[in-house]
Amino acid sequence: MTGVPLTIALSDSDRTRPIARGAVPIKGVDASVTLMGVQALFNHQLTTHEYDCCEFPIATYLRTLEQQEQPYLAIPIFPSRHFRLSDVFINTTKGIDKPSDLAGKRIGVSVFDMAAAVWLRGIFEEYYDLPRTAPIYVAGGLETLRSGDEHPQHYPDQFNCEERLDSSLSDLLAAGEIDAIYTARAPSCWPSDNVTRLFDDPIPEELSYFEKTGIYPAMHVLAIKRKIAEANPEVVPALYEAFVEGQAVARAQLFDSAALATMLPWQLEALLFAEEKLGTDYWAHGLAANRTMLETVIRYLLADELIATSYAPEDLFSADMHGT
Repeated sequence: MTGVPLTIALSDSDRTRPIARGAVPIKGVDASVTLMGVQALFNHQLTTHEYDCCEFPIATYLRTLEQQEQPYLAIPIFPSRHFRLSDVFINTTKGIDKPSDLAGKRIGVSVFDMAAAVWLRGIFEEYYDLPRTAPIYVAGGLETLRSGDEHPQHYPDQFNCEERLDSSLSDLLAAGEIDAIYTARAPSCWPSDNVTRLFDDPIPEELSYFEKTGIYPAMHVLAIKRKIAEANPEVVPALYEAFVEGQAVARAQLFDSAALATMLPWQLEALLFAEEKLGTDYWAHGLAANRTMLETVIRYLLADELIATSYAPEDLFSADMHGT
């Protein structure tokens, strides 16, 4: 008997490859999985809505909940997490030594509501004395010119925002036309004489943040079209269990040093270091282990005025996920 046909789009990672390759089957689902670059995936899905289930930007998902139809339903699987303090790049000629020095500065963001920017605005205001509205935000393509608003944006009135469609943010930072970038990936102008990271050694800063909060920030969530989930209620728990297993496979591959799964020479040591500092469940799935993280990103989106509804974490998921 064939299962429920489901087209799934994911970024290419050790967590998603077991699903894509069929090493971890999804019970009751006939899955057709596509892997692609994450920004290409988001731009494509948010304009065409082609795939039934996909990796989805977490802040954008919360914004969709305020749409009348609520087209997507999240599953408490978080394919991408990142401590983003390592992803703030500055022009060295601008006198920026600490986050509060970014007040009044021009900060490039490729997508205003991307999770990296949402988390950084919140963390810098809450822990580093930089009000979220103090900088000027400059939206544009990181390495290439933006061809348009593929990822639909909203710029709340409380922020001073500009768009630059004539030059990449990387070029603007190198030329000193902007002072910093909040980004999800390093710009090509780094490292160079006039571009460096705000935190030269970000690990102590990021560990300090974790020690204060217990949060390893999620960038993305797994989401399925709500109509499909409602018509096939068995699919949501099946997806959840499969992605939990896929993550376990990824962890096992990192632990196996017989033939390294990555090019990192100290792959096992990096895993052991992460688990010593963050705990063995640092890449947690389910609602309970992620409650504080979800409450925080909701709070940050409310403060950004990107959403107007004070959601509870349960509001993001179907009832059968509330016990996870």
